[in-house]
Amino acid sequence: MKRIFSLALMIFIMFCGTASAQKLVLMLDWFPNVDHMPVYVAEKSGYFAQQDLEVEILAPSETSDALKLAAAGQVDLAVSYEPQTIMAADAGLDVKAVAPLVVKPLTTLMFLDKSIKTPADLSGKKIGYTVPGLMDMLLKGFADINGITDYTPVNVGFTILPALASKQVSAIMGPFKTYETVTIRQQGVEPYIFELEKYGIPEYEELIFAAGSATLRKKENAVKAFVLAVHKALVYIQKNPDKALALYFKALPEVDKETETKAFALTAPNFAAPGQVSDPEKWQAFIDFSLKYGLIKNTVNPRDLIYNWHGRK
Repeated sequence: MKRIFSLALMIFIMFCGTASAQKLVLMLDWFPNVDHMPVYVAEKSGYFAQQDLEVEILAPSETSDALKLAAAGQVDLAVSYEPQTIMAADAGLDVKAVAPLVVKPLTTLMFLDKSIKTPADLSGKKIGYTVPGLMDMLLKGFADINGITDYTPVNVGFTILPALASKQVSAIMGPFKTYETVTIRQQGVEPYIFELEKYGIPEYEELIFAAGSATLRKKENAVKAFVLAVHKALVYIQKNPDKALALYFKALPEVDKETETKAFALTAPNFAAPGQVSDPEKWQAFIDFSLKYGLIKNTVNPRDLIYNWHGRK
């Protein structure tokens, strides 16, 4: 009888432990890479499990999928971009930034033709972009500021090097200076870049975690637990970069280790500090820029876009 009771108790405990785990679905902004290392470190270190979370990590089919799906409640969280979140809010999508991931701009306008000396040299040419609804709009603002005229925008999606190497386009808005510069050099090609913040674009938070308001109403505690787990991962990455990289490789054994190691060295200084929150003043500066150059049509209040964990907005 004791054995039966003990077995029943063990099954009950196991069932309750499984049932208590809250599931979140996270969609990345791009294919998995070191920009997402804090997520994979949180997974492999057990920080999600410590928060009673089960996190499913998805890669998008299209580069603009994540934020749209988060706004629609079809995924719980998205890795997205501060500018895209602002533009999405202007378009009527109900999304909020819940935590920063990469706090400095990484986006560049990339090209292979070393005869291009200034942005204006791209006038009259085809210029690619990677994320519809974001990089095409950043390209518009960049072109207006830097005197690029009569250009033709082309959506190249994920195909950065092929589009440049085949001369389908003369430059592409969207490659990261911490990642695509590494991968392209490993192909024996030297890329050249214009860094946006050095050419009139205000500094912004490159990558954030975003969620739809409906998700936050239903799963606020789970989303908060996710943020806390990622903060623990950021601490771990700061203190143990080599071990963090090993955990990342354990999560994604198929990645090119040489590429990811070089990219990590460039990316790590740009991660959010543990516990860091989004800066409304920085967001306001980008909103002002977006209004001036037509990236958005309506004024947007950054405090309506950045989730206030204390005020439960």
